[in-house]
Amino acid sequence: MTAKRTTSAGNHEWEFKARFRRHGFGWKSQPAIQRIKQAVIEIKKVARHDPALAAEGAVLFLERVSPAIEQVDSSSGAIGTAVNRAIEELVPIIAEAPADAGAREAWIERLWEGHAADQMPYIDRLADHWGELCGSKEVASQWADRLLSITRMALSPDKNLRGHFHGTTACLASLYRAERYAEILDVLKDEAFWPYKRWAVKATGAMGKTTEAILLAESSRGPWTSDADVDALCEEMLLSSGLVEEAYTRYGLRANRGGTYLATFRAVAKKYPHKPPEQILADLVGARPGEEGKWFTAAKELGLYTAAIELARASPCDPKTLARAARDHAATQPAFAVEAGYAALDWLSQGFGYEITGADVWLAYSSVMKAAESLGSAPETKERVRKLTQSRPSFVADILGRELELRR
Repeated sequence: MTAKRTTSAGNHEWEFKARFRRHGFGWKSQPAIQRIKQAVIEIKKVARHDPALAAEGAVLFLERVSPAIEQVDSSSGAIGTAVNRAIEELVPIIAEAPADAGAREAWIERLWEGHAADQMPYIDRLADHWGELCGSKEVASQWADRLLSITRMALSPDKNLRGHFHGTTACLASLYRAERYAEILDVLKDEAFWPYKRWAVKATGAMGKTTEAILLAESSRGPWTSDADVDALCEEMLLSSGLVEEAYTRYGLRANRGGTYLATFRAVAKKYPHKPPEQILADLVGARPGEEGKWFTAAKELGLYTAAIELARASPCDPKTLARAARDHAATQPAFAVEAGYAALDWLSQGFGYEITGADVWLAYSSVMKAAESLGSAPETKERVRKLTQSRPSFVADILGRELELRR
């Protein structure tokens, strides 16, 4: 069966289509990642004026992406992360698109065939969203019925029956969307594998048994269980139950880790807007002792300049980050800039920093002095820097030796 297409769908030329052909990319991951991002942008742009056409494009992309990138080097995990992000952004477009039963059925069938043929696998995470893709409880229930018997066999405690079935997660997701929670618990009553057992946790929580669900999740922790997933799932259940403070205290600081420390802060702050930023920052810093300097940027972005300097002094902080902060704030926050630049020189003189050059040292020093001039304390600040570099013979002393008139 093919999808019911509108005239616009039949005539539309997707730019990404020609790029995503089987083995269309070499081994380098960055070109493929860039093309994935471009495809998602293209589809989302169409979604603003034609949601059904965008859904068709999303299905087309998900059909083609895995065969296209089979030969790409996946050792860093970057290409897999890019595909997962694409899935997260495209699933809502498909799920929410206005479509008749025939069109949606065709979309799901095409995705099912693509998921079954996914050899690497790159679109495996699509199964987590199967209930959403179905678009309604009724369709999800139909898919659950279709997959349930094989799923029961695949999860059987009998080793002669048990085996891998690519549709197991899709079945559990469909049962969940159909609100057939008791059946999920029955299917998973003997299951210990966390990617499946998490659906038992979700089902228990959906039945209003939040405490039991969290106990089940916590009891599942172990070497083969994702602590981050457990934290996120428990936090979600507590928040949906209105237990915001408990969610924040028990899981909020761990469940929202981003790619950077600043991204982590922003994720927590977005989810708990009632919490003062200063408290969130202090709690995050306290939760990860020994990493105080890594939170410098977050404090700076909040305008907590005194706290930022204290953090920069407490543990190693990237000297380049400190030097740039000194440069950018020399005119507007000179006292902060002096201390940030001085901290940069301090850590540089102790050997910290990655791929440091003389330009980095001069940036820190010149920013310190520019800010000090604004404060009218240039001589004192220069002497302070001179004492620092003289007390620690280092690369910094070699670079600034003549400027500071250091004794040799």
